[in-house]
Amino acid sequence: MLESVVLAKKIDSERFSFQLLNLTMDGVPLNNHTSCTAYDNFLIRCETSWLGRISYEKGLHFQEALVAQKIAGDPKNYFLFLEHEPVYTMGRKRDDSSLGVELLPYPVHRAGRGGEATYHGPGQLVCYPILDLSIFKKDLHAYLRFLEEVIIQTLIHYRIPAERREGLTGVWVGNSKIASLGIGVRKWVSFHGLALNISGDLSPFQKITPCGIHGVTMTSIEKEGKESDIHFIAPSLQEVAEQLDAALRTWIR
Repeated sequence: MLESVVLAKKIDSERFSFQLLNLTMDGVPLNNHTSCTAYDNFLIRCETSWLGRISYEKGLHFQEALVAQKIAGDPKNYFLFLEHEPVYTMGRKRDDSSLGVELLPYPVHRAGRGGEATYHGPGQLVCYPILDLSIFKKDLHAYLRFLEEVIIQTLIHYRIPAERREGLTGVWVGNSKIASLGIGVRKWVSFHGLALNISGDLSPFQKITPCGIHGVTMTSIEKEGKESDIHFIAPSLQEVAEQLDAALRTWIR
């Protein structure tokens, strides 16, 4: 039986309290929570970073740099948490019909991930796990199911019952979708990841066919919370990121 030992933990109960490391990309310091987990003969090191609101291009740059580092032998794994400026992205399926006929109000980017069209913007928490999947399990479907379970367990914390849908990727609350997934893998190093709607304007999704699913409606923690309590206040992205980070780490403990 694998024995896991957390050697360092610096997450404050109210908000992220990260150890500042000397890691800089394009002059942007990354404030990281670092922990190590012992796995028999392996020592799994993870760094969690909150990058704030950044452009899609900068988020992609960070991912590409870390993926290259890992392929070159970097032993650390990374969880990048962030919020994007408004943008539409298209996955490798490249089905332009999912963009509809409307003039889209925000830029469109091709993404090296699975899936089809989606929207990223303020109020949506994005997580990009940069993991060496060969250490864990070389099974992309299992990895996607794991990410879905992480989201479902996080939503339980906010008393929101969520579930998977047979034959579809993502997480649902009733008939509405609350989280989308799209991953990329290069030499078994993962990038891209998940997007969970916390609060804010969901109308940009109406300009596309999200994830290529016709007739789908999108929801958020804020919207679902107000359904049961009109005075519900949506949690901050950093708070939800802390919950997601804890759930993600259960996979490598």
